[in-house]
Amino acid sequence: MQSQAPVNPNTRLGDDEEQNYDLFISEIQETGKVWGLKAKDGWAVCPSLEFEQTDVFPFWSDEADAKIHCVDDWAIYTPSAIELEDFVENWLPGMHEDEVMAGPNWDAEMSGLEVEPADIAERLGAA
Repeated sequence: MQSQAPVNPNTRLGDDEEQNYDLFISEIQETGKVWGLKAKDGWAVCPSLEFEQTDVFPFWSDEADAKIHCVDDWAIYTPSAIELEDFVENWLPGMHEDEVMAGPNWDAEMSGLEVEPADIAERLGAA
């Protein structure tokens, strides 16, 4: 039987990717902030595991969950807040145009769903 407990004790994210996505949507609506990882040369992005020649921008609904990833190769990044309004009005349409995906609330192993920006906009009632 699978445990729903967080994989990392410093995070609320568990091994259920759909639950992590649901938490992402509800928390960003509540706080009005989306968290990404930013360095001097730009935002963190990684190659898709699902779609060839597609990039994924990982995002989190909580600064602490984003900060867990700022180690090793990603130590150059720091969590950076994006206002929800900016995320909905600028980020999601821009990501859609660029044909990149979003990775909402990936766990400490950088595992999670790869979601179309339009799907996030729809969940937020912005589509």
